[in-house]
Amino acid sequence: MATNLAIDPELLRKALEVSGLKTKKETVNLALQEFINRHKQLEIMDLFGKMDPDPNYDYKQGRSR
Repeated sequence: MATNLAIDPELLRKALEVSGLKTKKETVNLALQEFINRHKQLEIMDLFGKMDPDPNYDYKQGRSR
């Protein structure tokens, strides 16, 4: 899907430099993915303290040696 965007060239230059990626497309896609991931993390953090733990859960059972 081709899209025309007015992106701040200085922000894009800095993002390219920081990311080490070679293309603007890769840089924008990475930035969008990181934005999405960050918001998903914030949603998960909002759940902390809102759910009761399962008293029968055995965390040692999932370990293998």
